Amino acid sequence: MASINNAYAGLSGNYLFSEVARRVSAYRQKHPETEVISLGIGDVSQPMIPAVIRALHKAVDEMACAETFRGYGPEQGYGFLREAILNHDFLPRGVNIRAEEIFISDGAKSDIGNFQELFGEDAVIALTDPVYPVYEDSNAMAGRAGTRENGRWNRIVYLPCTAANAFQPDLPSVRPDVIYLCSPNNPTGTVLDRSSLTAWVNYAREKESVILFDAAYEAFIQDDSLPRSIYEIPGADEVAVEFRSLSKTAGFTGLRCGYAVVPEKLTARTKDGRLLSLHDMWLRRQCTKYNGCPYIVQRAAEAVFQPEAGEELAAALAVYRDNARIMLDAFRRMGLSAFGGVHSPYVWLQTPKAMPSWDFFDLLLERAAVVCTPGAGFGVSGEGYARFTAFNSPENTKKALERLEKAL
Repeated sequence: MASINNAYAGLSGNYLFSEVARRVSAYRQKHPETEVISLGIGDVSQPMIPAVIRALHKAVDEMACAETFRGYGPEQGYGFLREAILNHDFLPRGVNIRAEEIFISDGAKSDIGNFQELFGEDAVIALTDPVYPVYEDSNAMAGRAGTRENGRWNRIVYLPCTAANAFQPDLPSVRPDVIYLCSPNNPTGTVLDRSSLTAWVNYAREKESVILFDAAYEAFIQDDSLPRSIYEIPGADEVAVEFRSLSKTAGFTGLRCGYAVVPEKLTARTKDGRLLSLHDMWLRRQCTKYNGCPYIVQRAAEAVFQPEAGEELAAALAVYRDNARIMLDAFRRMGLSAFGGVHSPYVWLQTPKAMPSWDFFDLLLERAAVVCTPGAGFGVSGEGYARFTAFNSPENTKKALERLEKAL
């Protein structure tokens, strides 16, 4: 009989969102006549913008002609998309990366889950708590998390983000090899300002740590003084990888496209002290394990970064921003403590009367047929909170809030 990767044996039985889906499915079986409204899993509700659909149709038509058909593409992405991203997302903000440092993929979740492969099994990992589960679980799967005790792994350095520190992680007292940061944060909806992000970059440079920076929700930032990219901070290209996604920016949750920026200056040490390029290692990894994002998807993604798409994208994002504002206002009107929701599509709600977050989840499902995401699923510091997303339709969002007001 084949032996398994024993690291998997220590994982919790269900991935957070699988458990949410299981409980919702059980409720629907008992109450088939009841409409369930989800403000939990962050899937989008608005259709893709016309500019993207036109590009997608054109690319599909190209695949029907021998002269324009495309087979295997470059594993790191087509040049036309890498250049479009560079010219739209980085150069206008004074970030001087190169197109060759941008790697196209099927989404930020895949990249974030896979990038940890480049680090040794004994690497020390630092995570904010609460945290997007993929950061923690992928390192546990790789065998570098240790054993799980009281909801935490004993070899991971946790950085609590609570109301007491305004959900801003403090610099760790124990030096980590790898630091995961997310801004705007999932799940708390809070944002790292320029001074906070500068402190992290300076810390990483001093300690020779690598920052894995998740910027999947940067499009929701409305204050131009807040950094959208870690590379707006001097020296970040020496210590940081940045991950971005078109899932929430342009509705690609089903089409799948994202990208990672791995600067050529970024290095890490081997056990014998040699410095190796993480850019070259990631290129090697992708060429070995990945055949590239489909051509038609990359052509659709290219359209996102064209000037004619600007107003269409802004209109779609405005729907979600308005939903977040309405949720935040409603919760505060109910006398509840709520955070985020301004530069983020997520509202982080403190449960009433310190109710455990899974109990709160069950209560909302039973009394209002509304789904949230329990904060405990994001880590120990998430207990006593719940995450609500702004990605449902305006009609459903308002209907859900009306139900919640009656239920609470």
